[in-house]
Amino acid sequence: MRLKMMDGFIKFCYFNFFIVHIFPKISKLSAMRKLTCTVVSFFIFFISLKAQNLEYYLPENVAYNPSVPKPKDIIYHEVGEFHVTHDRLVNYMKAIAMAAPERVKLETMGFTYEKRPQVLLIITSPKNQQLLEEIRQQHLMLSNPQSSSAINIEKMPIVVWIGHSIHGNEPSGSNASLLSAYYLAAAEGKEIDELLENVVILFDPSFNPDGLQRFSTWANQHKSKNLVTNPSSREFNEVWPGGRFNHYWFDINRDWLPSVHVESQNRLKWFHQWSPNILTDHHEQGSNASFFFQPGVPARVNPLTPEKNQELTAKLGVYHAKFLDKIGSLYFTKESYDDFYYGKGSTYPDINGGIGILFEQASSRGHAQETTNGILNFPFTIKNQFTATLSTLEGAKELRKEFLNWQRDFFVNSITEASSASVKGYVFGDAKDAVKTNLFLQMLQRHQIKVYELGKEIQVDGLKFQKESCFVVPSNQLQYKVIRTIFDKTLNYKDSLFYDITAWTMPLAFGLNYSELTSLNYNDGLLGNFAVSSNKNSTSIHKSDYAYLMDWNNLNAPAALFELQTAGLITKVATTPFELGLSGGKKQFENGSILIPVKMQSLTSEKLFEIIETVSKKYAVKFTEINSGSSTAGVDLGSSKFISLSKPNLALIVGAGVSATDAGEIWHLLDQRMNIPTTHLEITSFNQTDLSKYNNIIMVGGNYNSLNKEKLKTWIQEGGVLIVNQEAISWAAQNGIADVKFKKMKNPIDSTVQVNYNKREQIDGAQQMSGAIFGAQYDATHPLAYGYSQKTISLFKANKVFMEKSKNPYASPFYYGSSPLQSGWVSKENKETIKNTAAVIVNTVGAGRVINIADNTNFRAFWLGGTKLFMNAIFFGNIIDAASARSEE
Repeated sequence: MRLKMMDGFIKFCYFNFFIVHIFPKISKLSAMRKLTCTVVSFFIFFISLKAQNLEYYLPENVAYNPSVPKPKDIIYHEVGEFHVTHDRLVNYMKAIAMAAPERVKLETMGFTYEKRPQVLLIITSPKNQQLLEEIRQQHLMLSNPQSSSAINIEKMPIVVWIGHSIHGNEPSGSNASLLSAYYLAAAEGKEIDELLENVVILFDPSFNPDGLQRFSTWANQHKSKNLVTNPSSREFNEVWPGGRFNHYWFDINRDWLPSVHVESQNRLKWFHQWSPNILTDHHEQGSNASFFFQPGVPARVNPLTPEKNQELTAKLGVYHAKFLDKIGSLYFTKESYDDFYYGKGSTYPDINGGIGILFEQASSRGHAQETTNGILNFPFTIKNQFTATLSTLEGAKELRKEFLNWQRDFFVNSITEASSASVKGYVFGDAKDAVKTNLFLQMLQRHQIKVYELGKEIQVDGLKFQKESCFVVPSNQLQYKVIRTIFDKTLNYKDSLFYDITAWTMPLAFGLNYSELTSLNYNDGLLGNFAVSSNKNSTSIHKSDYAYLMDWNNLNAPAALFELQTAGLITKVATTPFELGLSGGKKQFENGSILIPVKMQSLTSEKLFEIIETVSKKYAVKFTEINSGSSTAGVDLGSSKFISLSKPNLALIVGAGVSATDAGEIWHLLDQRMNIPTTHLEITSFNQTDLSKYNNIIMVGGNYNSLNKEKLKTWIQEGGVLIVNQEAISWAAQNGIADVKFKKMKNPIDSTVQVNYNKREQIDGAQQMSGAIFGAQYDATHPLAYGYSQKTISLFKANKVFMEKSKNPYASPFYYGSSPLQSGWVSKENKETIKNTAAVIVNTVGAGRVINIADNTNFRAFWLGGTKLFMNAIFFGNIIDAASARSEE
């Protein structure tokens, strides 16, 4: 009581100081309303200088179990006094689980790239903890129409996943998790007992451990004892790449569907083990905003999302409004944010029988920041997030039966829809690239989709699908909605504004042939055995004393080639097709095939065979032993059409002004998939370093105004290969490095017509290239196209880089025709502009090359269809004939 009296006295002193010394100096011209707001915000700021204890956050009139440690007992500071680091956050979750084992069970879902644990607390009543596996199994049975009718939901708990801060520099969520965990573990009384009896809570304190650790370190190391609130202060302006991203600079809130990253894969396993009814996704937004909760913009809901989903979302919103009203917080709904892309945490549950809820809290970024609404302090942002957790759990408890019934109905309805749909299934596969096919298969299986081996060879839409290398996905299964979002192409939309991308047709992204199966070509004979993913190479190789040839079609071929080069082997690439007579008969080899002559190596033939056999098994790449250099058609192996290759020494320009996600996609590709080390050169380092050690430099979208362009140009002239993509092309062209001209888009507004001011957002927003899929045609004989066999290459475009075709007929090896759109939203003006433009242009600059790639070949690390183009630029860029890359006026 004495502490409470002292706390109140201190606050009174701050307020008195303000009234006596500050208030009289405020301009008398200000309106009374403005004065009142200023008084309140100033008062709130001063009382926030003192660290808030738990009473500021927690509900009133609740008793707590003294044996459960408070956050400060473990993390050594009050909640909101500093930004909790991930290690201390995990320590507190462990302490909670140890102190209250009757309510809390701690699981480790897995580990991040930086080996931080992804912990999950399962919080419920002691009775439910004893029956946890039974509850989980019943919950899964509720998702299966064959068993759901037998499940009695009268006393069945609802399952709620509470997830925090998938963007590491949106920390109020993870910091609020300290409060939520304490409240759920320590609170006593009828109210909490009733909640835990009716709800099983899957509690995820940090969706992004690596990003949270990076940002918390930044915010804490720049905190002053006397809080600095100026937004220009270093505390609020992180150095590149910032804490938003995971280790590889990815926004993993876009990775729920492609599930490329370990964080997503670990989480999805647990998601599908429980199939939660509600999943909350706690984010932050701009500092001048208030608090957002869903529903989002009604016109931007994906059509695959049932109306009942939005109805339940709105019902839950009533609880959010009630709880936020109680603490006096402003909020908004049905604006700005949408439910379209299913790769986000707030939308992925919508096609899995649950409800995803997005929370967006105005961000203080540091500890207290000036905003248009006054001083926004960190504890206030935490309190809002904690309040949203309480409102979610209260709504879940009260609406429990309705949510459980919806879970049952969702899957019943999905099976009904699938049964009546014209598309009965999908067939996919690439006979020449088992690795890429297998990665697609693994992605499907992470989403609990049943996949079968193709039972017999078929031809659909002019495409042949072979039994040995292709697979079938029947539509009539529980994950029908997920299957649709993976395979569907979309060309019709209710709205033209989007918060994220507008298309993600996965087979196109992976560069796989696929076709829809209708009742005309779908039958039981198509389904073979249940598919099992495997990275093993089924082909064997024998020792040769003459040469080996490696196929270039495989996704892993560049990784295999680099490993051979690292071992010191001499390698050559075939620039024309040829045929050889082998023991099993004649065989065609395509351009791009890699030749490893035995006698040219410094190793013995035995050691060489050992290396090749190891690489073949490691990367599942096919090698063929060759015993004669004489061809039966085309060139012999000693021909000058086989060109020696140099081992790539790569530098990627990174740092302030460069798109972190674009750079991260390349880093991830080279490091995780290709095992190729890449130097990350900050622009300041670039200007000082010796560039002769690199033969390839990569530039992604960004601002390079401070880069020494003359130094770069000299390096290219001396034989370097510069790979520029997306907006970096514009910079290179403006600075005389790339010879590219751009096609301009027609203005969507007739300057002679008056347009209402309130239509500007709709008109301007419709012209944004949020992200759509376009099919590029290509010259299969060009080195940048080696390894491709499809009719068109699907590329992802989210920019307005429209390159005019080069006047040199050989310099635009990838280009768009008159109707390139495959899936996604694009305005009629942008659609017209992209027609007959170049997707890739190659320039000669002295002895070097500039390879301009207009679009993102590595988008979010799942766009594997563009991988070959990008890796060809690295390995074969310097063998492109100068005449074919020279500009012509």
